[in-house]
Amino acid sequence: MPDPASFLSVIDLRSRRLTAAELTAALPRAELDVESAVAAVRPVVEDVAARGAAAVRDASERFDGVRPEHLRVPREELERALAELDPEIRTALEESAARVRAVDSAQSRPDETVQVVPGGTVTQRWVPVRRVGLYVPGGRAVLPSSVVMNVVPAQIAGVEQIVLASPPQKEFGGLPHPTILAACALLGVTEVLAAGGAQAIALLAHGAEDLGDGRGLEAVDLVTGPGNVYVAAAKRLVRGQVGIDAEAGPTEIAILADATAHPTFVAADLISQAEHDPLAASVLVTDSADLADAVETALAAQVPSATHRTRIEEALRGQQSGVVLVDDIAQGLAVVDAYGAEHLEILTADAGAVAARVTNAGAVFVGPHSPVSLGDYAAGSNHVLPTGGTSRFTGGLGVQTFLRGIHVVHYDRDALQGARPAATTLARAEGLPAHGAAIDIRFTD
Repeated sequence: MPDPASFLSVIDLRSRRLTAAELTAALPRAELDVESAVAAVRPVVEDVAARGAAAVRDASERFDGVRPEHLRVPREELERALAELDPEIRTALEESAARVRAVDSAQSRPDETVQVVPGGTVTQRWVPVRRVGLYVPGGRAVLPSSVVMNVVPAQIAGVEQIVLASPPQKEFGGLPHPTILAACALLGVTEVLAAGGAQAIALLAHGAEDLGDGRGLEAVDLVTGPGNVYVAAAKRLVRGQVGIDAEAGPTEIAILADATAHPTFVAADLISQAEHDPLAASVLVTDSADLADAVETALAAQVPSATHRTRIEEALRGQQSGVVLVDDIAQGLAVVDAYGAEHLEILTADAGAVAARVTNAGAVFVGPHSPVSLGDYAAGSNHVLPTGGTSRFTGGLGVQTFLRGIHVVHYDRDALQGARPAATTLARAEGLPAHGAAIDIRFTD
């Protein structure tokens, strides 16, 4: 029977040998019913597709409690927000953007040409998406850092047109939060929409003939950015109409730690993610029962004084959070790879070597001085990361999200002649003789 006073439930995997499926099923995970949310938001998405701006305003009034006068934020409001931004916050945003820009600039991809045979080349061109829609939530917290994380890689990739949407705020006259607007202005984003939730995703994907200011909104080609389950559901509905980065779920932290880890640090990092949302997942994987006990003691000391104590307690005590006890670090690595956390901290002896063995994670934070919260703001990495175990097949937001690879094929006559036997043989084998004939005809007098 778990101790009702404890924050984290315990899953003991010591001396157990589980299959991959059994291990995945044994781990704590938030329940995220996107399919039910799809049913809820489908009418909203279809209404926006049919009625455009009027449907967005109706949905905003219903879900956000405000009917925005300006769906497209006037430029003077962006300029005012930047002029009135706290200088300390401006400096912090500039520093964050500079660090992300430094990392992303090194990850830009040059065109690469391979000479397959003399006279025959294939070039991989990397072409940016022309027009993108970036979403920044506006729920429990104001997230100007998410403006940075979305905008900077798109700019480095060479995206021509950037549109950013963020929910209208009743207390700010139906505009997005001023700090969000200031961050947009600081980064040079001039097309900003006062729209949130499923209606924002639908507006970005379908566009509108008139936003109420006499100007239409062109649909985007790609939508990126975090959001709640309804944003994820709307992304699922518009996928195919536009590209999406991912269907983001509640935030997650997993910490792989041994007896060398400082329990106070571990507790603080678990709390930092629990602060986001009652569904946030905070998971400790350790081969040290003593460390697990010490972390519980540290949580008991830190949680009561936290600003968002109620939210944190709900997240820590939820089914998505807990301690997983393992025999050793090797088993711990198997556990964290099965979990595939959005954020994974390695707090072990020889942490760098252990981190190098991780295969599934959105981002890995190595050692006691690389907390996840550093990555949220000022590490230079991106904080828009895969959740819900999807790191096993996808990565976080970055320059590559906004680039498309295009093969350019250039063969001369002699090179085509050399490829002719293989190509025509395969065409016949597949029962597609016209494919082969399109090659043969070039050698017929």
